[in-house]
Amino acid sequence: MTAFTQDQWIILALVFVLGILLGIFLTAGGRKKWKTRYYDERTRLETREREYKDREAHWADRKRNGASATAYAPPRSRAATRWMTGRCRTSLRSSKTRRRDQPRRAVERGGSSGSRA
Repeated sequence: MTAFTQDQWIILALVFVLGILLGIFLTAGGRKKWKTRYYDERTRLETREREYKDREAHWADRKRNGASATAYAPPRSRAATRWMTGRCRTSLRSSKTRRRDQPRRAVERGGSSGSRA
């Protein structure tokens, strides 16, 4: 085993103290930050679990009383009803306009393309 000189022990102690001071400065206020984030997350999780249990109790109560989950359906607007039935799709464009995905026809069938007889 090698023996350290007095200068080497002093350098070793200074590096140790420097490491401790650097660690203290890097975590200054950090402990409080992570603790507050942890407690905030914990309260948020507890609130979510409480809401979930309330919902489960509500739906169990509805099931017990015979009310179904689809007993109430919100009314739809006229536009949504027309869109779902397909009636508004034809009213948006006239029959003479060409959609982009349809191929171009030779001058509206029977045009003057020349080679057809």
